[in-house]
Amino acid sequence: MKFILSACAIGIAILGAAAPAKSQTREPNLTPKGILRATYIASNPVQAFLDPESKELRGPAAELARAIARKLGVPVNVQGAQGVPGVIDSVKNGEADIGFVAYDPVRAVDVDFSQTYALAQNTYVVLDASPLKKSNEVDKADITIGVGERDAGDFYLTRTLKNAKLLRNPGGDLDVAVKQLQAGEIQAYAANRQRLTALVARVSGLRILPDNFYGVEQAVIVKKGNKALLDVVQKQIDEARTSGLIAGAIKRANLAGVDVAPPRSQQKR
Repeated sequence: MKFILSACAIGIAILGAAAPAKSQTREPNLTPKGILRATYIASNPVQAFLDPESKELRGPAAELARAIARKLGVPVNVQGAQGVPGVIDSVKNGEADIGFVAYDPVRAVDVDFSQTYALAQNTYVVLDASPLKKSNEVDKADITIGVGERDAGDFYLTRTLKNAKLLRNPGGDLDVAVKQLQAGEIQAYAANRQRLTALVARVSGLRILPDNFYGVEQAVIVKKGNKALLDVVQKQIDEARTSGLIAGAIKRANLAGVDVAPPRSQQKR
């Protein structure tokens, strides 16, 4: 498993240095290293990102990790990992206690998922001159959609598209996506609205469709069968939703197209 260090390492140090809260006695079987080790997708600002000015790790994943650590009464160490496989492998291999990744039944074979804490809305970016106006116009036989390979959007579109073709983008490289759009290799690119908002701010000639095709279910993972730790995570997400911590984290991180997930009783999976 490859962790992203460099800039993210600064955020790790800040989080890891925080003193544990006196909320409850630490249970060694929940945090065997005496610290809550968490991973998130380093390239996904919907989860967390390093603030360039404060050098603080910000975002819902960072704030939830801190809250879970306080619940456990231990310090927290948060690291960015290389994509979804990096996060899942870190938890499966015991290098992390929890990870932040979007729920998908394919991934649930390898790890156990918490309830959804946030919905990261996914939509399409197209060229300004594109005739496409809404997401329900994209699934046509003459359209090729670009998408990050093995992203939650990839899994969803693979299940639901009836006519359009998919061109998978290893690593979800947005610069590659722009070149494909400009060359006519794809007519739309699917990703979360936050990443696409940042993209159109720096690249001219693009526009984002106004609606969304899928709300990606952001969740926390634990090692398969670790029910005790999962129970703590579930309770903390309930509390974070009720207290406004999740909503506040989304607002503080200035995230676009990210919503607080409904309570567990209203979730469909």
